[in-house]
Amino acid sequence: MDYVRLGGSGLRISEIAYGNWLTHGAQIDQDTARSCIQAALDEGVTTFDTADVYAMTKAEQELGDALFGLRRESVEISTKVFWPTGPGANDRGLSRKHIMESAHASLRRLRTDYIDLYQAHRFDPDTPLEETLQAFDDLVRQGKALYIGVSEWRAEQIERALEIANAMGLHRIISNQPQYNIIWRVVETEILPLCMREGIGQIVWSPIAQGVLSGKYRLGLPVPAGSRASHAEGSGYISNLLADEILTRVERLRSLAKEVGLSPAQFAIAWTLQHPGVAAAVVGASRPDQIRENARASGVRLPEDMLREIDKIFEGQIITDPCLTPASSTRSTVASAGPDGHRQ
Repeated sequence: MDYVRLGGSGLRISEIAYGNWLTHGAQIDQDTARSCIQAALDEGVTTFDTADVYAMTKAEQELGDALFGLRRESVEISTKVFWPTGPGANDRGLSRKHIMESAHASLRRLRTDYIDLYQAHRFDPDTPLEETLQAFDDLVRQGKALYIGVSEWRAEQIERALEIANAMGLHRIISNQPQYNIIWRVVETEILPLCMREGIGQIVWSPIAQGVLSGKYRLGLPVPAGSRASHAEGSGYISNLLADEILTRVERLRSLAKEVGLSPAQFAIAWTLQHPGVAAAVVGASRPDQIRENARASGVRLPEDMLREIDKIFEGQIITDPCLTPASSTRSTVASAGPDGHRQ
């Protein structure tokens, strides 16, 4: 396992991060979750990513239980705040009240005194950005969070946050957590250049496009039992990726991966890690063997001619429009709709 600095900070994280969206507290039982976490630790994974909204707080609880008793300094735990975790008007968003209450609740569920990386899960247009950043800064000064980051913010939102932090003397954002993979590249045009310039590292999610780039979904065949697409919640996030034109190209990707002795999943993860602005890739697992396989993408570097071949294979299917970064949700929209199809 390779360990890299997160942006311009001194924090080192594992190139492969273990994430528990859609798995812990939902698709797999607690014993399986523990087995997956142990497999991740055995492979050298030290970075664990979750959020208060995953499985409506159950994912945080299961991660905390599984890591409890481990030397705390040996792992980096990141979680997020924004989406509703209760019925109240203030149980959502990035107000000072919700950030502080959510942070304390996350600390209890994670069974820890501090969060290594605390992230704003979306941008909140209903709260002054100064209020949000001051609340995060207070958590850092209190030792309850060590670093702060964002997830799925647009370039102009990140840029404004940096301006405010500089003007007010607040702790700066050190990370962004966007979706990024061979097909979905909306961060390349604006966000990655800005973040590389400002010392903000990327911890990307969905590096294998919800499992599609792993090659498990085959053209003309039913979805495998137990896969994400076979579950009611997971299928909503993956259905648009199961089109024939995508699966046909994935078959070609399988052949390319075989040339360098990698599985399709390892190949796709290695592709994301190849970008100099990307610090780590978040991978999930419903079985221990999945995390063992995916963790071994760390340290793999693909030749330039192969990167060009990947672009040729997926020509016409690659999405780069930065406007497709998930839009911010107003407090009323969040209250009525909850997390949208792009949440992590």
